[in-house]
Parts: sequence; C-alpha cells; structure tokens
Amino acid sequence: MHEEIIREMRDLESAIEYHSKRYYEEDAPEISDREYDLMFARLKSLEESYPQYASPSSPTHRVGGAVAERFEKVRHEVNMGSLQDVFSMDELDAFIEKTGRDLQYTVECKIDGLSVMLTYEDGVFVKGATRGDGTYGEDVTANLKTVKSIPLKLKRPVKRLLVRGEVYMPKAVFAAINAEREEKGQSVFANPRNAAAGSLRQLDSALCARRRLEIIVFSLELCSEEVPQSHKARLDLLEDLGFTVSPYRKLCSGDGVRKAVEEISEMRPHLAFDIDGAVVKVDDVVRRAEIGELANLPKWAVAYKYPPEVKESKLLDIAVQVGRTGVLTPNAVLESVRIAGTAVSRATLHNIDYIRAKDIRIGDTVLVHKAGDIIPEVIGPVLQKRPADSVPYEMPALCPSCGSPVTRDGGEAATRCTNASCPAQLHRTLLHFARAMGIDNLGESVLQTLIGRGFVKSAADLYTLDSAELAKMEGYGEKSAARLTASIEASKQASLAQLIYALGIRQVGEKAAITLAERFGSIDALASADGETLKAINDIGEITAKCIVDYFAVERNAALIARLKELGVKTEEEAEEKGTRLAGMTVVVTGTLPHLKRNEAEALIRKHGGTAASSVSKKTSLLLCGSDAGSKLAKAESLGVRIINEEEFLRLLGIE
Repeated sequence: MHEEIIREMRDLESAIEYHSKRYYEEDAPEISDREYDLMFARLKSLEESYPQYASPSSPTHRVGGAVAERFEKVRHEVNMGSLQDVFSMDELDAFIEKTGRDLQYTVECKIDGLSVMLTYEDGVFVKGATRGDGTYGEDVTANLKTVKSIPLKLKRPVKRLLVRGEVYMPKAVFAAINAEREEKGQSVFANPRNAAAGSLRQLDSALCARRRLEIIVFSLELCSEEVPQSHKARLDLLEDLGFTVSPYRKLCSGDGVRKAVEEISEMRPHLAFDIDGAVVKVDDVVRRAEIGELANLPKWAVAYKYPPEVKESKLLDIAVQVGRTGVLTPNAVLESVRIAGTAVSRATLHNIDYIRAKDIRIGDTVLVHKAGDIIPEVIGPVLQKRPADSVPYEMPALCPSCGSPVTRDGGEAATRCTNASCPAQLHRTLLHFARAMGIDNLGESVLQTLIGRGFVKSAADLYTLDSAELAKMEGYGEKSAARLTASIEASKQASLAQLIYALGIRQVGEKAAITLAERFGSIDALASADGETLKAINDIGEITAKCIVDYFAVERNAALIARLKELGVKTEEEAEEKGTRLAGMTVVVTGTLPHLKRNEAEALIRKHGGTAASSVSKKTSLLLCGSDAGSKLAKAESLGVRIINEEEFLRLLGIE
C-alpha cells in the first residue's frame, strides 16, 4: 500500500511541475484550473498524511513559476506568497471556526490574472514586478506603465509605498483579441488569465499596450506612513490614492462569510473581468499576525474556488464560417443550453486541429462551458454517449462562400480560402489594398456602400469608378467623389513594394514587400519565381515562400494582376542605383535611435547596398543599436556581432 502512495505522490509531483511550467512560464495551460487545483490539493493531503514520503523538492513548497531569463530578476522586498484554496462550504466553515467566528472578515473577488508588486517613491510609480517564485520576480515596469488603471502618480505624495495587485484582461478585450487571432489563423488564448500573462511578459511594450490590460489592487504591503489596521480601510485608502480596488469588498462576521461568497458567485457572469473565486481574509491586521503564517501561505486567509459551470448539450452540426481574411472557422451548432446566465446554441471549435485533438464529432453529446465566462466553447465529447455510426469530422475542401479550393499550410492551424476575391473577405481585402496603395478618402462605410451597390467586386474595379456615379450616392457630393477618384488615379503610380503589399499575400508585410520589390523589380518576375529562389532571399522563409507561390498559382489572382496592368497600375520599377558602403552586409536595427526612425534607417541600409534584416543570426554583419534595446542586443553580444550606434552608422555611410 505504501508503495502505491509513494508512486502516486511522485506522479503527482511530476504532473504538477509540468502543468505549472505550462501555466506560469509558458502561458499555455493544457488542463483546466480546477483540474490543476485538485491535483495540488491531493498532493498536499498525501504529504500531510504521510510526511515521511514527502519530497523536499515538492511543488507544494513553491509559489508560482520560475523567472523568465528574458527579464531582469528582481528580489521582492516583501515576499509574495499564495493563498490556501478551499473547494467546498464545509472547508470554508472549517477555516472560519479555526480563525474565530467572532472576528470580522473582508470578502473580495478573486481576480483571475497575474499577480504583481508595484513600488512608489514620493508618490511616483518606479518599479513593477511579477510574482515569479514569490521571492524573485520579473521586472516588467515598462509594460506595466502601459496599463492605464495603474496611476503613474498618486493623488497625493507618499514617500514609499508597495502595493500588490492582479493584472487582468477584461472579458470584452479577451473576446475581441481571440476573434482577431482566430480571423488571422493564429492560436487563440485559452482564457483571460493566460492572455494577460502572455501580454505582460512581452518584450515589446507597444504590443502590451495594444492588449489593453487593467489592474485591481488588493493589498497594501508596505507604507512609510501610518495606515489603518483594518484591511477594508486600507483598500479604501488605496482607492483614495487613485488605485482601482475590488468593486465588491464586504466586511462581515464569520456567520456572514458564506452569504458574501454566494453573492459574488451570482455577480460573476455580469463582471467585466474573469474571477475564479472569492478571497476571505481576517480584516484585523494585528489579529492576522497572532494567527500567523506557514512557509508561503497565510493562515488568516483562504481562496474559495468556484466550480466551473459545465453543461451537456447535443452537437447538431458543425457550421463553417469564412472570415474577412479567408480563414474558415468551424462552429458548433448545439441544442440550446443555459450557461452563466445566458442561452448557448453556438460555440467555437477554433480549427480542425482542436476538433481532432478532442475527437469531436457531429451527433456527439458534448461538454460546453464559457471560456473567460464569455466565449462559449466545446470542451470535448462524452464518449459513453457517442452514437455508433459517428465518423470523424473533416473540413470542407471548397470554400462555403465562393466554392474555391481551400488550403492549409504546415505549421498553421488555419484553413483558408485561396480566392482573394472571395465575397466573404472582399471588404477587408479592398480596405487593405486601398490603404497600402495610399488611396485616401476610402473609408470602411464608403467601401461597404460601393460593395453593396455592386460597384466594386475586386481591387481592379476601384480603377473603373465613375465620379458622376459616386456623386449620386447618399451623403456623397461632387467634391467628395472627385477627391476619391483623383486619389485612386494617383495610386496607379504607387511603388512596386506598395502593390506587392496591397495584394494581401499571406506572410508578406511591408518590409518583405520592399525586399521582394528590390530583388525582382516587377510583379511578373515575382510571379515567376519558384520556392527555392524565394527561400534564398534574406527574411523570406519557407512558409512565406510557399504563400507567395500559392498566391500566384491561383487563376483569379493572376487575372486580377493582369486587369490592374490593363487599367494602368504600375507593376514594375526601374532599378535604383545603389551605393556600395554596405555591399554584402546584413544589418539589423534595434531599439530607439536618437534621430532616425527604424524604417528610415532600413531605407538607408538598402540604399547603400546592404540588406536590412529583422533578426540577429550568425549572418548578421552589424547591429545598429538605439536605447531600450532588448533581446537582439543580447544575442548580438553572444554571437560577437559588431554593434554600432546611430552616429557611427551615419559616419560609416559618409553622412555628416
């Protein structure tokens, strides 16, 4: 019997270590929070019952995950511990009895996000760090400054203040970002918590800012001034200083804790953020010190974890929608079931890989929940209830919108329509084309009207628009029509790089378009290039090369280019005479330069015969480095690549 217990403990340790790394360090969980919590609780229970078999390196002795190497390591001035989880009202009652039913408790929402410590000096935000392992965290100050609900300056100066909070991604932002990622064929975030963690740990602060994170501060950890001895009063103080604190924070006696926890549960579907429980804390800070703490867990607080709401439903069909970028997205058509306060009859299935991994089939009884309490999602089938005649699901071979063949590249989760003129993606395709070609005054609403009236069915149709006809549209006069047609006419002289980018070839952004234009000089030469030729070009990898070849192999796309030529759009460019100062050299730009923008520096590199690359490798000749440089600088140093600043760069080019 003891051998079985030891084996179970070792197996649990191994599984928890693996899933902890996936959750805390890689932000890519493979199991639900509840499955992880139950494994953790089981191991703790076994260690308490059989302490002689407990491993000194057990994951129950640690908090959170390791510190990522890409961030500076920070030692916390105040240890960032975790909380003891309880999963039933009986366990919650046991905690109340042990600490003292006559005490006052503060009950708050348990935000499902990433815990951080914020440091203020003289009322100004100076440092922010993730929890990490509780003792050491990651310095993410630059990224935290993009979180708008973090005050960069307090409402009144405090000499020194440390507060702890939870960074989260609002439900609405989570839904919008996942929809956008799904539209682009990218993998979606599992839940708001992992979306927030992945965003906050980006090296690019601009990307973090675009993720629109928020914070709720839940604890005053250290203050140079005298502060109240009541936790709730401290939260009120933090709110007065400019912090966002939990909108629900109730002070109650031991007998009222259960009701407060149930009230938060009822509020859960209506909150703007995701929660996975309620936190119950002894309110009196002096009394807390008397109750004491374990190594990394306070004995005066617990986190009550709500069970996930999962319902069974019948999968009636799988409906495939075509997005604006041509991505085919499968959606479950379900028998209506009520989850988190609303009726659910449709749920996302993400992509064919998700369906295959879960072995989801039409006719199955499936388990459904709401990811982040907002997006209906099929968890998987109930195999015991599977019909005997069920068959594995396959994505359609033809686009449901236009009937063109679909394709799926290796390494990508998305299945895509190959027709750039597919009606389902026409609006987005044309909007991208207009912006890339520099066509002004063609906004989304105007474009939608043109498509709706049948004036425009492809990018080439823009060049056949009649000013007089446009002037007849509601809200569109002669001057507006004339400005638009003049802008369209001027775009015929756009650069070859602009045209290549405007075509919307997958994986080909503005930078790759410039590289391709310089290498081939005409759209015909690019269309004739094979995969091997394309792969040999710097910054054009195997996947991008295949996307280019596939694009020009589609007859409709070739016909579009032929028509653009007929209408006078420039499709080739005279070779520009280049300097030789950087001939044969590959140069990477990183950080913020004092005077040059990155695209300006890269243009100079190309003008003087060099290749502007985006990543550092053994082939890199120079790294042009500005302030706030990140991982590229470290890699260049490790490879012995020559590093120069803007002044040295300009001197190298003979520019004073």
